[in-house]
Amino acid sequence: MTPSLLLLIDGAVNGDNRAVEELVRHTRAQVALVCRTLGSGDDVDDLVQETYLRVFRSLPGFRGEAASFLPWVLAIARNTCATEVRRRVRRRQAVDRFRAGRHEDAVPGPTSPAELASLLAGLSSELREAFVLTQLVGLSYDEAAQTCDCPVGTIRSRVSRARVQLAAQVRADDRIA
Repeated sequence: MTPSLLLLIDGAVNGDNRAVEELVRHTRAQVALVCRTLGSGDDVDDLVQETYLRVFRSLPGFRGEAASFLPWVLAIARNTCATEVRRRVRRRQAVDRFRAGRHEDAVPGPTSPAELASLLAGLSSELREAFVLTQLVGLSYDEAAQTCDCPVGTIRSRVSRARVQLAAQVRADDRIA
């Protein structure tokens, strides 16, 4: 990690608002991309804000020698999105159970606003995370492995499987159209 980044982290821990703003400025685009892709398009700003609340709450415990800053922040963003997705699924399941008890149709799933989001939604969460972090956010396989807390080989395998599945989805969509 660069000395200037360490100074910014130290400043943010000690309440320096300029340091906080600089850390957000350096990571916001990547955090927003992760939240937009792994979360819901409707709540991206809320997910980004919640991510940074968690980041700055946890910053005093950040160990710069154990991991670089961006993968650490993106791991928090990923976990924030996963928490939100689980919350929505539980809420949707509760609504479905309620409606099923009243013999009404189940609540339809959300529709995707973009073709990419639709394609990515067809992947398992593990494949989607690895693909998004390496192919869209631009992390190296090593950084993505740190972010996902798994071996580099696992990330490589997940990205490869994601590519195969995405290609198959595109071919299937082309045949239908």
